[in-house]
Amino acid sequence: MTSANGNASQVTNNDDVRKPFKIFIGYDPREDQAYEVCRHSILKRTSIPVEITPIVQSDLRAKGLYWRSRDQFESTEFSFTRFLTPYLANYDGWAMFVDCDFLYLADIKELTELINDKYAVMCVHHDYSPKEKTKMDGAVQTVYPRKNWSSMVLYNCGHPKNKGLTPEVVNNQTGAFLHRFQWLDDNEIGSVPCVWNFLEGHNKVVENDPKTFPKAIHYTRGGPWFEAWKTCEFADLWLKEMEEYMKKKSNVS
Repeated sequence: MTSANGNASQVTNNDDVRKPFKIFIGYDPREDQAYEVCRHSILKRTSIPVEITPIVQSDLRAKGLYWRSRDQFESTEFSFTRFLTPYLANYDGWAMFVDCDFLYLADIKELTELINDKYAVMCVHHDYSPKEKTKMDGAVQTVYPRKNWSSMVLYNCGHPKNKGLTPEVVNNQTGAFLHRFQWLDDNEIGSVPCVWNFLEGHNKVVENDPKTFPKAIHYTRGGPWFEAWKTCEFADLWLKEMEEYMKKKSNVS
């Protein structure tokens, strides 16, 4: 892991002095490799300055920002900490939260160009009911309305309603309230094309239709970093990215 939550250093791909786009990636110690590859895939392709911060539950607990008890249905350590994104961004500008099990195949600048200030949040409006009973390394697979909407969210952090996402609310509200965006009206939830949260095993590429090819693959059932998912769809792309990351890391050290 490259930096502690709340104290991220600016990471850019050039000397551009524009304000960097803030990206918060959910971090779980069991998926450290997934986090590093996700981060690498963003930095490799971005043409705009970005600031990447891992959301680390242990750091948030140490800072008194997170005290919620672990729920039996939480599959990752960032199941609820993700909703602190506007707070961690100082309720300023737009920021993105994304699960660590993503692989970016396109420039994040393309995603930021979809931002519309009339919305409080923007995300892919999935209609997803997984058939599997478990995912990842044996975690319980749950089904609920708006499942996976919260796995990649563009937050209009200064929006008045997002200022209501305080640590107190995130620690005390129900999973339904948070994951279904119940602090917002439906017309405040903007839509993003599904290619930016392309669910492995669910969304499909249409032959000869480049518009359906993923810009960001979400290994929501489990990715190649788990033994049980080493042969999942698009595993080769993730493994190639991991090799590039490991090579770059070894050259630096």
